[in-house]
Amino acid sequence: MSIKDNKIKIIILEIIGTIVGALVMAIGTSLFLLPNQLSSGGFSGIATIFYYFLNIPMGSTILAFNIPLFLFAAYKLGKNFIVKSLIGTISFSVFIDILDQFDTLTQDRFLACIYGGIIIGLGTAILLKSNSSTGGSDLISQIVKKYNPNIRMGNVIIIIDTIIVSLNVLFFKEVEIGLYSAIAIYLMGKMIDIVFEGIYFTKLVIIISNKSQEISEEIGEKIRKGTTGLFGKGMYTNEHKTILMCAASRGDVSKVKQTAKKIDPRSFIIIANAREVVGLGFK
Repeated sequence: MSIKDNKIKIIILEIIGTIVGALVMAIGTSLFLLPNQLSSGGFSGIATIFYYFLNIPMGSTILAFNIPLFLFAAYKLGKNFIVKSLIGTISFSVFIDILDQFDTLTQDRFLACIYGGIIIGLGTAILLKSNSSTGGSDLISQIVKKYNPNIRMGNVIIIIDTIIVSLNVLFFKEVEIGLYSAIAIYLMGKMIDIVFEGIYFTKLVIIISNKSQEISEEIGEKIRKGTTGLFGKGMYTNEHKTILMCAASRGDVSKVKQTAKKIDPRSFIIIANAREVVGLGFK
């Protein structure tokens, strides 16, 4: 396959991913959040207000708000990103209005915020993996990032979503709407993290001992885990020691700890969460 053919294949797959992601997001929005007056932030939150107070279809409102934003962002974010994001936005708007014709799957706001947040998070992750978006706060954060690279996109999105959810609370005059919406937005973020990073419960084990060599060999032979020796110095004792560092899965953590304690009962062990481990034996 030539480089050109490979690029075309990637573009096609990203467009398909954009449409699928938009559909998944629309399911979470139309069948869970919207019928229960909940918001996922962004332009969807504003569209929820228009939907209930002006009886304007949600998808139409989202599209109307996004079009001028796309025109403004076109020369800043690149043609490919804008085209895919425009496809995502139109697909999302159309799917929302179609699915709005179906009955809600639950009228329990707690269940709606949980399942809605998870499903929308999954759809958003699919879109992000396709290097696309559905406009709204994501697109605004991209524009702000272009003007000021030092600003964190996550902070921009959080500020925008907080303002929009607050507007929902003011218009509907129910604090619970804001509380449930906050849960949905949090679950969206966690779902995106899971899709991008996977469900890994990897731990980082740090062992400080006078018998580092023996512990390292035992861990390598019995548990089949590699260790790294770091040169350290005890500031109180002024002694130089080799500090062992070992990344271990949840099932191996206790084995590593027991091995260290068996060889040196006085060993000092620190166990911390490792957000992501990439390399031999892991991802």
